[in-house]
Amino acid sequence: MRSVVQRVKRAKVTVDNEIIGSIDHGIMLLFSVEDNDEEKDLEYMCDKVVNLRIFEDDDGKMNKSLVDVKGSILVVSQFTLHGDARKGRRPSFITAARPEKAIPLYEKFIQNMKDQGINTQTGKFGADMQVELVNDGPVTILLDSKKVF
Repeated sequence: MRSVVQRVKRAKVTVDNEIIGSIDHGIMLLFSVEDNDEEKDLEYMCDKVVNLRIFEDDDGKMNKSLVDVKGSILVVSQFTLHGDARKGRRPSFITAARPEKAIPLYEKFIQNMKDQGINTQTGKFGADMQVELVNDGPVTILLDSKKVF
C-alpha cells in the first residue's frame, strides 16, 4: 500500500464539474493498493496516517498529528502510485491491485478514518478526477506499507 500525504490548508476533488469532496486544514491523501497487500498493510497505513506528526505545535515544530489538530482528510484513490518507470518510457502498473481487491481496502481505510472521528471526504474510485490543493509548508511525505522507502 502506498500513500502520498500532503499537509494542506484546503483541498477539493471534482468529478464532472461537481465538487464531491472538500476539506480545509488537514491531509490530502493519495492512496494506492498493491496486488499483494493484506490486512496488515491496511492497519499500518491507517495508524501511520492519523499519527504522523506533521503539524506544528506552539513552538513551530512538526510535533502534532491529524488527530491532535482535529484536522480533516481527503482520500483519493490513485493506482498510478504503483507505476514502475524504471524500464522504458511507459510506466507499468502490473503491481497495482485490480478494483475487486483495491475497492474493499480503500473503503475500509475510509471507514477507519471515520471511526476515529476524523472528518473524512473522498474522491470517486476509478473516476476521472480533478484534484486541487493548497499544500501547507509545503509538507509532503511518501508512505509505503512494505517500507520500500
